[in-house]
Amino acid sequence: MLRRSRLALLGVLVALAAAAAIPGTRDAALRAAGWALVAHDRIAKADVIVIANDADGSGVLEAADLVHEGVATRVALFVRPQTFAAREFAKRGIPYDDSTATAARELLALGITSVERIPGPVAGTHDEGKVLPPWCRERRYHTLVFVSTSDHSRRTRRVLRRALRGTSIHAIVWYSHYSSFDPNTWWHTRNGVRIAIEEYQKLLLDILRHPLG
Repeated sequence: MLRRSRLALLGVLVALAAAAAIPGTRDAALRAAGWALVAHDRIAKADVIVIANDADGSGVLEAADLVHEGVATRVALFVRPQTFAAREFAKRGIPYDDSTATAARELLALGITSVERIPGPVAGTHDEGKVLPPWCRERRYHTLVFVSTSDHSRRTRRVLRRALRGTSIHAIVWYSHYSSFDPNTWWHTRNGVRIAIEEYQKLLLDILRHPLG
């Protein structure tokens, strides 16, 4: 499976390189490749806005904007696994803000007073998909806006659709406009190229494992 994923990724990269070598098509082909990683559903009123585990500050800013625009009044954060450093601070009796606590504080500073925590610990996208359905059912939430980073949003939507299939819960996937990955210019920086290659590999692996979505 992993070998097939690498071969598929190699095929995509070869196709991109070939397109990029043709005058007049380079930028258009690379922009199309960037946007192929991005999912952006139609926004609508929701019961809650959920920030992806890896969205960090970009997710906090986007969620705050959505609340101020009247999309929802609540924001939810995933609880991440406790790090070794956090445990060590606790042993020494020193207060320590992990990323979840930091995000909650930032939301409060941005005027968001209703912040919930989704029990975990949650380490990645598949964990998010597992904990969301029972958490939403417990709170009787039927519609949520899931804020992801731009490069991660396409794969996130696939994971959430599988996780919520057969339920009455609807997830609107929305990428943060503050994400570091810009689908229009990602090839201009080494970091952008790294993100694109890594996310393509993960997306292709997800497609190979779940060809029906």
